[in-house]
Amino acid sequence: MDRHQRLGLLLELVVQREHVRIEDITRELDVSPATARRDLDALAQQQLITRTRGGAAVAPGSADLPLRYRAARQGDQKERIARAAAGLVVAGQVVGLNGGTTTTEVAREIAVQPGLQAGPSNPLVIVTNAVNIANELAVRSNLRVVVTGGVVRPHSYELTGPLAGLLLGQVSLDLLFLGVDALDPQGGASAADEGEASTNAALADRAERVLVVADSTKLGRSAFARILPTNKVHTLITDADADPGLVAAFEEAGVEVILC
Repeated sequence: MDRHQRLGLLLELVVQREHVRIEDITRELDVSPATARRDLDALAQQQLITRTRGGAAVAPGSADLPLRYRAARQGDQKERIARAAAGLVVAGQVVGLNGGTTTTEVAREIAVQPGLQAGPSNPLVIVTNAVNIANELAVRSNLRVVVTGGVVRPHSYELTGPLAGLLLGQVSLDLLFLGVDALDPQGGASAADEGEASTNAALADRAERVLVVADSTKLGRSAFARILPTNKVHTLITDADADPGLVAAFEEAGVEVILC
């Protein structure tokens, strides 16, 4: 694996266990002690972990992993989810995307879909509060990219706050591909940050259809701040590893489930 993937796995390991030793890292990631120490030092310099004698411990806030490290997790599943999601988009629609690793993959797939190469008189419109998504799509001449206002949240590159609501109150979306931190049949969709949850709820309120894109590890869980209840989710696109019981529970709640 490359260094980017290794750092992501290492950070996740520290977060999950709260404390790891050099010996644990060398055994589980198959790296030398010198490499393990350099990687820990790199994460500590970014204040993502706290270095300890012979290892590292979780740092305040590190449970909310930065987007650049979360991208390494569930990569294959997210690519399949993204392809399935992009296949539902029709030329000329207005499509919303919030921030996150899965929605970033959806944006990339939309950008290369051959059926979406509409002319300048009927472009596909992307509305997003994620500055990284806007940056990637801005160079695509077949897309019209609209960015909400707000303050950038470094961990997710999402714009949040009251300025985002000023724009969202003036637009309507055909589809919203919504990335979440957790989705539960009873509790609905939720996020770890209340600012992101509020902005994502505003996006959902402007959408004719809300499609949650989430890998199976996020299902049956809840996070700090609710985005919207389950009955406001029209479709869930997830991977085939999803628990059949949870799939059935979502379908009973009226959610269309697409497994990929």
